[in-house]
Amino acid sequence: MAKHKKQETPELGIQSVENALSKTERYIEENQKSLTIIVLAIIVVVGGYIGYKRLYLAPVEHEAQSQLFMAEKYFEKDSFNLALMGDGSNLGFLDIIDEYSITKSANLANYYAGISYLHMGDFENAIEYLKKFEANDKIVSSVAFGAIADAYVELGEYDEAITFFTKAANNSKNNFTAPIYLKKAGLVYEELDEYKKALDAYKKIQKDYPKSTEARDIEKYIEAVELKL
Repeated sequence: MAKHKKQETPELGIQSVENALSKTERYIEENQKSLTIIVLAIIVVVGGYIGYKRLYLAPVEHEAQSQLFMAEKYFEKDSFNLALMGDGSNLGFLDIIDEYSITKSANLANYYAGISYLHMGDFENAIEYLKKFEANDKIVSSVAFGAIADAYVELGEYDEAITFFTKAANNSKNNFTAPIYLKKAGLVYEELDEYKKALDAYKKIQKDYPKSTEARDIEKYIEAVELKL
């Protein structure tokens, strides 16, 4: 014969709730001072953070943006040394990185500095600053990875170049940047006599990005590599 579970009477249920409530009330009474301190600490931290962003960080960010403007102008004119070092009246990217390190403008200055060094043939510094750059936009971060890879190619460090060309191609699978970096990866694989991997990179362009600029003549790269296998 099945046993029936004993049901609580409404009075017992109400009593259990009342007991739980009384325990909670007693805990609050006994720890009121500690709880008050915790609540006040939270208010201070949250208030301090909001104040920091509004009263300190926002003005600093605005100032950094205004300083970045002139350096960008020099960058656009290919005056990379002035863009990096400044002109005596306006700060360069390196100054902005040092003086406004907590800002988004300083982060962007890392990218500009890396590209400037790349154009100037200082590949070690190009890699250093580009690796510091953090991008939320996938296409921009892909371009940064690709620039790092280009610097490694110039240094003859082909394995590192392949790593970053692959990152650049996989980071944003679009018809513009991805096939560019797949093709560059293929060319580096050829330099390393890794023709099967080069072929895979070229065929990926043909298959996944048929409308890209690189796909227009990729067949000749495929045929040339197949002859070497």
